[in-house]
Amino acid sequence: MSIGTPSAQGGPGGQHGPAAPARTAVVVEDEPTIADAVARRLRAEGYAVETAGDGPGGVELCERVNPDVVVLDVMLPGFDGLEVCRRVQASRPVPVLMLTARDDETDKLVGLGVGADDYMTKPFSMRELVARVNGLVRRVERARALVGAPEPTSEAMRFEVSDGELEIDRAQRRVRRAGAEVHLTPTEFDLLVCLAESPRTVLTREKLLEEVWDWVDASGTRTVDSHVKALRRKLGADLVRTVHGVGYAFEPTGGQEAP
Repeated sequence: MSIGTPSAQGGPGGQHGPAAPARTAVVVEDEPTIADAVARRLRAEGYAVETAGDGPGGVELCERVNPDVVVLDVMLPGFDGLEVCRRVQASRPVPVLMLTARDDETDKLVGLGVGADDYMTKPFSMRELVARVNGLVRRVERARALVGAPEPTSEAMRFEVSDGELEIDRAQRRVRRAGAEVHLTPTEFDLLVCLAESPRTVLTREKLLEEVWDWVDASGTRTVDSHVKALRRKLGADLVRTVHGVGYAFEPTGGQEAP
């Protein structure tokens, strides 16, 4: 794991100017060296940071401080990070970046399935971790700003699909397929919207990483792949087509219906 110098972007979200209220980050990690390094770097970026070293402590800490973002290790004493994520998300949705010691696709998909928004494999770059955390916080803030926004931003998108209709309500951040609501994480929702705004258009992994994650670096393209797999598990494999070596395209069976 590399530890770089603090970013010159001016704190969470990379904005200069008058100091905004500090965002709160919770770091749940049982290795003190890693926990301390992550906490120091996030504090240097302007976050108020609190740490916990086991699963029960992480859940209690999140309930107490209501963080803006959680950095969560998968392997923890007490109970693991997957259970922490389930309990934290059941109490109050919050963006979660999971840390895993194994580069195992199954572990990542399980993590995304219980409500994590992103993941990183150890060892990791502190610069990239900060970028991912800032991206999660910015996406949540943008989503809040869209709620109640005037038309056309709040218009729902509706597409013909094999079993009826897919509805994507951007204002309420809700998705229904054939009348049944599909629960997506904030990242999954943003990825679906990005793809659906350009139906049948191939978007490169790098473009999706830039638009959805606010992260311009080819090292994160496997994150895109894992999130697409998680999206397919929830919405069906027929909606997102893989263009090998390039990226992905949203492929409804019919055109978009007029709102």
